[in-house]
Amino acid sequence: MTLVAPGGDTAPPAVHSPWPGLIRGTFATAACLAALAAMMIDLKMAPETLLSGSSKLGRFIASMVPPSDGGDSLRILRSLAETFAMAVAGTALAIVAALPLGLLGAKTIVSNGMLHFLFRRCLDIFRGVPALVWALIFISAFGLGPFAGVVALAFADIPNLAKLFAETLENCDRGPVEGARASGVSKILEIRFGLVPQVAPVLASQCLYYLESNFRHAAVLGIVGAGGIGFELDERIRIFAFDQVAYIVLLYMLCVAALDFVSRQLRARLA
Repeated sequence: MTLVAPGGDTAPPAVHSPWPGLIRGTFATAACLAALAAMMIDLKMAPETLLSGSSKLGRFIASMVPPSDGGDSLRILRSLAETFAMAVAGTALAIVAALPLGLLGAKTIVSNGMLHFLFRRCLDIFRGVPALVWALIFISAFGLGPFAGVVALAFADIPNLAKLFAETLENCDRGPVEGARASGVSKILEIRFGLVPQVAPVLASQCLYYLESNFRHAAVLGIVGAGGIGFELDERIRIFAFDQVAYIVLLYMLCVAALDFVSRQLRARLA
Protein backbone atom coordinates (compact mmCIF):
# COMPACT_ATOMS: atom_id res chain seq x y z
CA MET A 1 0.00 0.00 0.00
CA THR A 2 1.35 3.45 -0.92
CA LEU A 3 1.58 5.94 1.96
CA VAL A 4 0.87 9.65 1.39
CA ALA A 5 2.70 12.18 3.55
CA PRO A 6 0.77 15.15 5.07
CA GLY A 7 2.29 17.52 2.47
CA GLY A 8 0.97 15.40 -0.36
CA ASP A 9 4.25 13.62 -1.16
CA THR A 10 4.35 9.88 -1.47
CA ALA A 11 6.23 8.23 1.42
CA PRO A 12 8.90 5.70 0.43
CA PRO A 13 7.96 2.06 1.12
CA ALA A 14 9.30 0.51 4.30
CA VAL A 15 12.40 -1.62 3.79
CA HIS A 16 12.68 -4.72 5.98
CA SER A 17 16.16 -5.99 6.72
CA PRO A 18 16.74 -9.71 5.93
CA TRP A 19 19.37 -10.03 8.65
CA PRO A 20 17.08 -10.96 11.60
CA GLY A 21 15.61 -13.86 9.65
CA LEU A 22 19.02 -15.03 8.47
CA ILE A 23 20.40 -14.88 12.00
CA ARG A 24 17.49 -16.86 13.41
CA GLY A 25 17.81 -19.45 10.64
CA THR A 26 21.56 -19.77 11.22
CA PHE A 27 21.11 -20.27 14.96
CA ALA A 28 18.32 -22.84 14.39
CA THR A 29 20.48 -24.77 11.90
CA ALA A 30 23.47 -24.70 14.25
CA ALA A 31 21.32 -25.94 17.14
CA CYS A 32 19.96 -28.81 15.04
CA LEU A 33 23.45 -29.81 13.91
CA ALA A 34 24.72 -29.69 17.49
CA ALA A 35 21.82 -31.87 18.65
CA LEU A 36 22.47 -34.35 15.82
CA ALA A 37 26.18 -34.51 16.72
CA ALA A 38 25.33 -35.08 20.39
CA MET A 39 22.97 -37.92 19.45
CA MET A 40 25.60 -39.57 17.26
CA ILE A 41 28.19 -39.32 20.03
CA ASP A 42 25.74 -40.75 22.59
CA LEU A 43 24.91 -43.66 20.24
CA LYS A 44 28.65 -44.25 19.60
CA MET A 45 28.25 -43.88 15.84
CA ALA A 46 32.00 -43.64 15.24
CA PRO A 47 33.53 -44.36 11.80
CA GLU A 48 35.70 -47.17 13.16
CA THR A 49 32.64 -48.92 14.58
CA LEU A 50 30.93 -48.68 11.21
CA LEU A 51 33.97 -50.10 9.41
CA SER A 52 34.31 -52.96 11.91
CA GLY A 53 30.63 -53.88 11.63
CA SER A 54 30.73 -53.65 7.82
CA SER A 55 33.47 -56.29 7.62
CA LYS A 56 31.43 -58.68 9.77
CA LEU A 57 28.30 -57.95 7.75
CA GLY A 58 30.21 -58.76 4.58
CA ARG A 59 31.17 -62.19 5.94
CA PHE A 60 27.56 -62.89 6.94
CA ILE A 61 26.31 -61.96 3.48
CA ALA A 62 28.95 -64.15 1.86
CA SER A 63 27.80 -67.10 3.97
CA MET A 64 24.23 -66.61 2.70
CA VAL A 65 25.18 -67.62 -0.83
CA PRO A 66 23.77 -69.89 -2.08
CA PRO A 67 20.51 -69.99 -0.08
CA SER A 68 19.54 -73.40 1.23
CA ASP A 69 16.43 -74.83 2.87
CA GLY A 70 18.52 -77.22 4.99
CA GLY A 71 16.04 -79.99 4.23
CA ASP A 72 13.26 -78.21 6.15
CA SER A 73 11.15 -76.82 3.30
CA LEU A 74 7.94 -78.35 4.62
CA ARG A 75 8.54 -76.96 8.11
CA ILE A 76 9.32 -73.51 6.72
CA LEU A 77 6.19 -73.49 4.53
CA ARG A 78 4.12 -74.56 7.53
CA SER A 79 5.57 -71.66 9.53
CA LEU A 80 4.76 -69.23 6.72
CA ALA A 81 1.18 -70.49 6.68
CA GLU A 82 1.06 -70.07 10.47
CA THR A 83 2.33 -66.49 10.12
CA PHE A 84 -0.38 -65.70 7.57
CA ALA A 85 -3.01 -67.27 9.83
CA MET A 86 -1.77 -65.14 12.72
CA ALA A 87 -2.08 -61.99 10.58
CA VAL A 88 -5.60 -62.86 9.42
CA ALA A 89 -6.83 -63.80 12.91
CA GLY A 90 -5.25 -60.76 14.56
CA THR A 91 -6.66 -58.40 11.94
CA ALA A 92 -10.13 -59.95 12.17
CA LEU A 93 -10.20 -59.61 15.96
CA ALA A 94 -9.01 -56.02 15.70
CA ILE A 95 -11.71 -55.14 13.15
CA VAL A 96 -14.49 -56.63 15.28
CA ALA A 97 -13.36 -54.67 18.34
CA ALA A 98 -12.47 -51.45 16.47
CA LEU A 99 -15.81 -51.01 14.68
CA PRO A 100 -17.87 -50.11 17.78
CA LEU A 101 -14.96 -48.11 19.19
CA GLY A 102 -14.75 -46.18 15.93
CA LEU A 103 -18.44 -45.32 16.19
CA LEU A 104 -17.94 -44.09 19.74
CA GLY A 105 -14.89 -42.06 18.68
CA ALA A 106 -16.65 -40.21 15.87
CA LYS A 107 -17.97 -36.83 16.98
CA THR A 108 -20.77 -37.13 14.42
CA ILE A 109 -22.04 -40.13 16.42
CA VAL A 110 -21.12 -39.05 19.97
CA SER A 111 -21.76 -35.31 20.03
CA ASN A 112 -20.68 -34.73 23.65
CA GLY A 113 -17.39 -32.83 23.35
CA MET A 114 -15.91 -33.94 26.67
CA LEU A 115 -16.69 -37.63 26.11
CA HIS A 116 -15.30 -37.42 22.58
CA PHE A 117 -12.08 -35.78 23.81
CA LEU A 118 -11.52 -38.31 26.62
CA PHE A 119 -12.25 -41.29 24.38
CA ARG A 120 -9.88 -40.13 21.62
CA ARG A 121 -7.11 -39.42 24.12
CA CYS A 122 -7.57 -42.92 25.54
CA LEU A 123 -7.11 -44.34 22.04
CA ASP A 124 -3.97 -42.22 21.60
CA ILE A 125 -2.50 -43.64 24.81
CA PHE A 126 -2.96 -47.25 23.69
CA ARG A 127 -1.70 -46.43 20.19
CA GLY A 128 1.67 -45.73 21.79
CA VAL A 129 2.14 -49.40 22.76
CA PRO A 130 3.76 -51.33 19.86
CA ALA A 131 2.87 -54.88 18.91
CA LEU A 132 6.22 -56.18 20.18
CA VAL A 133 5.48 -54.95 23.71
CA TRP A 134 2.03 -56.54 23.60
CA ALA A 135 3.65 -59.79 22.43
CA LEU A 136 6.05 -59.83 25.39
CA ILE A 137 3.13 -59.19 27.77
CA PHE A 138 0.93 -61.92 26.33
CA ILE A 139 3.79 -64.43 26.07
CA SER A 140 4.23 -63.96 29.81
CA ALA A 141 0.50 -64.50 30.30
CA PHE A 142 -0.29 -67.29 27.80
CA GLY A 143 3.12 -68.81 27.10
CA LEU A 144 5.05 -69.22 23.86
CA GLY A 145 3.17 -69.82 20.65
CA PRO A 146 0.99 -68.17 18.00
CA PHE A 147 -1.92 -67.46 20.35
CA ALA A 148 0.07 -64.72 22.08
CA GLY A 149 1.04 -63.33 18.68
CA VAL A 150 -2.55 -63.16 17.47
CA VAL A 151 -3.72 -61.33 20.60
CA ALA A 152 -0.73 -58.99 20.44
CA LEU A 153 -1.49 -58.04 16.82
CA ALA A 154 -5.13 -57.47 17.69
CA PHE A 155 -4.39 -55.26 20.69
CA ALA A 156 -1.85 -53.23 18.69
CA ASP A 157 -4.32 -52.68 15.82
CA ILE A 158 -7.50 -51.94 17.77
CA PRO A 159 -6.73 -48.30 18.73
CA ASN A 160 -5.21 -47.54 15.32
CA LEU A 161 -8.15 -48.94 13.38
CA ALA A 162 -10.65 -47.32 15.77
CA LYS A 163 -9.04 -43.93 15.11
CA LEU A 164 -9.09 -44.47 11.34
CA PHE A 165 -12.71 -45.66 11.44
CA ALA A 166 -13.73 -42.63 13.54
CA GLU A 167 -12.05 -40.17 11.18
CA THR A 168 -13.64 -41.86 8.17
CA LEU A 169 -17.08 -41.59 9.77
CA GLU A 170 -16.48 -37.93 10.61
CA ASN A 171 -15.54 -37.07 7.02
CA CYS A 172 -18.53 -38.69 5.32
CA ASP A 173 -21.39 -36.77 3.72
CA ARG A 174 -24.07 -35.87 6.27
CA GLY A 175 -26.87 -35.67 3.66
CA PRO A 176 -27.89 -39.35 3.67
CA VAL A 177 -27.67 -39.41 7.47
CA GLU A 178 -29.96 -36.41 7.80
CA GLY A 179 -32.34 -37.96 5.29
CA ALA A 180 -32.52 -41.20 7.27
CA ARG A 181 -33.03 -39.23 10.49
CA ALA A 182 -35.84 -37.20 8.92
CA SER A 183 -37.66 -40.41 8.02
CA GLY A 184 -37.89 -41.24 11.73
CA VAL A 185 -35.79 -44.42 11.80
CA SER A 186 -33.83 -45.54 14.84
CA LYS A 187 -30.19 -44.61 15.46
CA ILE A 188 -29.01 -48.06 14.36
CA LEU A 189 -30.90 -47.88 11.05
CA GLU A 190 -29.65 -44.32 10.59
CA ILE A 191 -26.08 -45.61 10.79
CA ARG A 192 -26.90 -48.65 8.64
CA PHE A 193 -28.46 -46.77 5.73
CA GLY A 194 -26.88 -43.34 6.12
CA LEU A 195 -23.25 -44.13 6.98
CA VAL A 196 -22.38 -47.72 6.09
CA PRO A 197 -22.86 -47.44 2.28
CA GLN A 198 -20.50 -44.44 2.23
CA VAL A 199 -17.73 -45.73 4.46
CA ALA A 200 -17.72 -49.47 3.70
CA PRO A 201 -15.24 -49.29 0.75
CA VAL A 202 -12.86 -47.03 2.69
CA LEU A 203 -13.00 -49.19 5.81
CA ALA A 204 -12.41 -52.35 3.77
CA SER A 205 -9.37 -50.76 2.14
CA GLN A 206 -7.97 -49.80 5.54
CA CYS A 207 -8.49 -53.33 6.84
CA LEU A 208 -6.65 -54.82 3.86
CA TYR A 209 -3.74 -52.49 4.47
CA TYR A 210 -3.53 -53.59 8.10
CA LEU A 211 -3.62 -57.23 7.01
CA GLU A 212 -0.52 -56.56 4.88
CA SER A 213 1.21 -54.83 7.79
CA ASN A 214 0.34 -57.59 10.22
CA PHE A 215 1.80 -60.25 7.94
CA ARG A 216 5.11 -58.37 8.11
CA HIS A 217 4.85 -57.66 11.85
CA ALA A 218 4.03 -61.29 12.65
CA ALA A 219 7.55 -62.30 11.61
CA VAL A 220 9.04 -59.95 14.20
CA LEU A 221 6.73 -61.27 16.90
CA GLY A 222 7.87 -64.80 16.15
CA ILE A 223 11.45 -63.87 17.02
CA VAL A 224 10.40 -63.19 20.63
CA GLY A 225 8.51 -66.49 20.82
CA ALA A 226 5.05 -65.68 19.42
CA GLY A 227 5.15 -68.37 16.75
CA GLY A 228 5.33 -68.17 12.98
CA ILE A 229 8.25 -67.75 10.63
CA GLY A 230 10.09 -65.48 13.05
CA PHE A 231 10.80 -68.46 15.30
CA GLU A 232 12.44 -70.29 12.39
CA LEU A 233 14.55 -67.24 11.58
CA ASP A 234 15.67 -66.81 15.17
CA GLU A 235 16.59 -70.47 15.48
CA ARG A 236 18.84 -70.37 12.41
CA ILE A 237 20.45 -67.05 13.26
CA ARG A 238 21.47 -68.46 16.64
CA ILE A 239 23.34 -71.36 14.98
CA PHE A 240 24.80 -69.10 12.23
CA ALA A 241 23.00 -71.00 9.46
CA PHE A 242 22.86 -67.89 7.27
CA ASP A 243 22.28 -69.82 4.05
CA GLN A 244 18.98 -71.02 5.52
CA VAL A 245 18.26 -67.51 6.81
CA ALA A 246 18.64 -66.22 3.25
CA TYR A 247 16.28 -68.91 1.96
CA ILE A 248 13.61 -68.02 4.54
CA VAL A 249 13.97 -64.29 3.94
CA LEU A 250 13.69 -64.66 0.16
CA LEU A 251 10.64 -66.91 0.48
CA TYR A 252 9.07 -64.50 2.95
CA MET A 253 9.71 -61.54 0.63
CA LEU A 254 7.94 -63.39 -2.19
CA CYS A 255 4.94 -64.05 0.06
CA VAL A 256 4.82 -60.40 1.16
CA ALA A 257 5.00 -59.22 -2.46
CA ALA A 258 2.21 -61.61 -3.48
CA LEU A 259 -0.01 -60.48 -0.61
CA ASP A 260 0.66 -56.82 -1.40
CA PHE A 261 -0.26 -57.40 -5.06
CA VAL A 262 -3.53 -59.15 -4.22
CA SER A 263 -4.41 -56.52 -1.62
CA ARG A 264 -3.63 -53.69 -4.04
CA GLN A 265 -5.92 -55.23 -6.66
CA LEU A 266 -8.73 -55.59 -4.12
CA ARG A 267 -8.30 -51.99 -2.94
CA ALA A 268 -8.40 -50.78 -6.52
CA ARG A 269 -11.73 -52.57 -7.04
CA LEU A 270 -13.12 -51.04 -3.83
CA ALA A 271 -12.03 -47.50 -4.73
